[in-house]
Amino acid sequence: MRRVVIPRPGGYERLRIEEQPDPTPGNGQVLVGVDAIGVNFADCITRMGLYASAKAYVGYPITPGFEVAGEVLEIGSGVEGLAVGDRVIGLTRFGGYATRVVLPRQQVFAVPSGLTQPQAAGFCAVFLTAWFGLFELAHPRPGEHILVHSAAGGVGGALVQLGKLAGCPVVGVVGAPHKVATVSSVGADAVIDKSTEALWPAAERHAPAGYGVVLDANGAETLAGSYAHLAPAGRLVVYGFHSMLSKSRGRPNWLKLAVKYLRTPRFNPLRLTAENRGVLGFNLSFLFERMDLLLPGLCQLFEWAEAGRLRPLPVTTYPFERVADAHRDLESGRTVGKLVLVTGSGD
Repeated sequence: MRRVVIPRPGGYERLRIEEQPDPTPGNGQVLVGVDAIGVNFADCITRMGLYASAKAYVGYPITPGFEVAGEVLEIGSGVEGLAVGDRVIGLTRFGGYATRVVLPRQQVFAVPSGLTQPQAAGFCAVFLTAWFGLFELAHPRPGEHILVHSAAGGVGGALVQLGKLAGCPVVGVVGAPHKVATVSSVGADAVIDKSTEALWPAAERHAPAGYGVVLDANGAETLAGSYAHLAPAGRLVVYGFHSMLSKSRGRPNWLKLAVKYLRTPRFNPLRLTAENRGVLGFNLSFLFERMDLLLPGLCQLFEWAEAGRLRPLPVTTYPFERVADAHRDLESGRTVGKLVLVTGSGD
C-alpha cells in the first residue's frame, strides 16, 4: 500500500509518499481499499504543525486525512452488515491519505446511491461539520436569517444547503466573482462578493434586523463584524481561522499569525449577556469519542443525500501523487467545492 507521510511540520515538500505493508483488520474492524480521499483545510494545518488534535492524538510523523471512499476488501471477526466489495465511506481521525485503511466498523458507512466515489469521499467532513455547527450548536429557527462566510468552499456549500433545509433565508459570502454561481447553485437566497462590494453594508441590506446565525471560519478578518451583525438572541458559530494563514507560502508566517492572534476578538461574558448574543466554537477532530453526538447527524445526512435533498458539491480531483498540488490550491483560496485525491485503483 501507499501512504502520505509528513515526517515533521513544514511546507509542501513534507508530503512524502511511502510504500508500507498492507494492514490487516482485527476484531470489529474493516479493511477498505481506498479509491478517493477528501482533502480538507485541516490537513493543510496538520502539515504546517498547527493542528492541535494532530499533536494531541498522533504526533509526527503523521498521515493526514479524515475521510475516504472505497470498497471493502476484508472484514474482521465480529463485523456485521458489510460484505467484501461493498462501496463505503470511511471516517478517519488522521491516516486517510493512504490506498488502504483499517477502520472500526462504526466508522464505515454505505455510500448513498447516486454519489460517485470522489463525491462520497468529499461528503462526510464538510456536511458533518456543517450539521454539527448548525443543528447541534446554533439550532436555527425557521425564518431566521443565516450568514455563511466562505460559502463556495466545502463546509460553506454544505451550510447553505442545510440552512435552506432548516427553512431559513441564507446569505452566502464569497471572495471572488467566479464563486458566485457555485453558491447560488446550492440554494443561497443572496450572494455577497466582497471583492466587488463592501461586505457589511451588503449584509445589512439583506437582513436589516440582523442575523439569527452567522457561521464564520475566517478568524480575525471577520469575527468582530460577524458578531456585530447578530440579531438579538443571535448565535455566532466559529469553526476555523483561515485568514490567519498565508495563501502562498505553504508554511506559517509567524509575524502574520501573531498579528492576527492579537486582532482576534475576545468576547466578554458581560457583553454577551448584556447584548443577548452567543458565541459557540467547535472542532470535530476532538469529538471522535462522542460518536453518540455525531452518528445521528451522519444518519440524517445520509438519508437526505439518499432522498436527493442534498446536492453533491462540485469536486476537483487530483491524482494521489499530486497531493502537494491539492494542498497548494486549497490554501490559495481560489477553489470552489471539494478537492479530492484519487488513487487510481485503491490497491
